[in-house]
Amino acid sequence: MKEEVLALISDVADPARKLNLLREYLQALALRSLHESEAFTCLAFVGGTALRFAYNLPRFSEDADFSLERTHGYQPEVWMNKLKNDLRLAGFDAALAWNNKTTVHKAWIKTAGILQEAGLAAMRGQKLSIKLEIDTRPPAGAVCERTVITRHRMIALQHHDLASLMAGKLHALMAREYGKGRDWYDLLWYLGRRPPMEPNLTQLQNALDQTQGEDALAARNWRAAVMARVERLDWRKLRDDVQPFLERPGESSLLTIENMRSLLK
Repeated sequence: MKEEVLALISDVADPARKLNLLREYLQALALRSLHESEAFTCLAFVGGTALRFAYNLPRFSEDADFSLERTHGYQPEVWMNKLKNDLRLAGFDAALAWNNKTTVHKAWIKTAGILQEAGLAAMRGQKLSIKLEIDTRPPAGAVCERTVITRHRMIALQHHDLASLMAGKLHALMAREYGKGRDWYDLLWYLGRRPPMEPNLTQLQNALDQTQGEDALAARNWRAAVMARVERLDWRKLRDDVQPFLERPGESSLLTIENMRSLLK
């Protein structure tokens, strides 16, 4: 399997795209392993990586996020041991660290040697890392769907529906103190959809109450709240942040204050 991904990226000239493809291949192997462990009876795939895998967002992502939808059968240590073994059987020199001391359980997968073999690093000791995060106390109200997708491997996923994923993205934008270009690009993608769509307001309100305090922010006023943040952002930095992750890097030029103002109206 390692030979498969090295062949996949062998003709890719752009180092950023090569790294994105390599990371996404490992993400797909991780999702396939979780699928085989029946982890998606408990978990829902969420966040930007879920948006890419399930809805073809034209942006690569670094981490994979999950929401714990059912506690019965939750066996993350078993799943992570299988994942580590699966990656090793696939030819990757993989190590995995697990932390369940906080509400968000985290796994760090570090793969040695592959960056050098891909021509992206000078020394074997430089490692490619991906992170998996599982929110064990997600806000209520999300709607889950099941989808079979094919991205390097055939995978059966449980994930949040598009309106719920949009609610999660808006919560990040409304609650986060700093701006991330990837988040704002994703919002541009949502707002540009036709017909126009609305977020899952129940989930968004529950998320805001959970992190900001009850009644601190009203989900129904999300456009005004996001617009207020639009005026304070450094849009050049946002474009620079997202450009290396885009399938079509030129699309970063669409991320402007004028375009966002227009779409939010």
